[in-house]
Amino acid sequence: MTATIATGPSRWAQLLGYGGLIPFIVLAAATWLAPPDWRSYIGLALLGYGATITSFIGAIHWGLVMRDESLPSRPSPLVLTWGVVPSLMAWLALMLGLVSGPTAGLCVIAALLWLCFAVDRMAYPRFNAQAWLPMRLALTLVASASCIVGAWGMLR
Repeated sequence: MTATIATGPSRWAQLLGYGGLIPFIVLAAATWLAPPDWRSYIGLALLGYGATITSFIGAIHWGLVMRDESLPSRPSPLVLTWGVVPSLMAWLALMLGLVSGPTAGLCVIAALLWLCFAVDRMAYPRFNAQAWLPMRLALTLVASASCIVGAWGMLR
């Protein structure tokens, strides 16, 4: 059994993580700046990106289980189950956005991002990954705010 050292995200991980906010910010701003005819497409693009990122956040839990050698041979079904819940909920948000317009789906994604962060705050320490939480908080704050700003931009 190998002990895992709690280290924060590398510089490369930080660059990729914060760089991943660019589409959130640009698309949210575009819902306010683009011609009205384009807003629906931009909102759907933001919703699709938010759903993709939310799925990625859930999948991290599978990666944590896979790398943790200290777990028993049968990992907790709860951790693995949670790993797929964000993907399913993000897909439902995407379907909602396709049926009723992106606004409602963007609000669901914003809330789901915070739900994922709340679960991560509880789960990461178990996997000795709590040093990643400050970056996760910043990413969640900007991504969810972008979804809300984008939803608001769709309503005007």
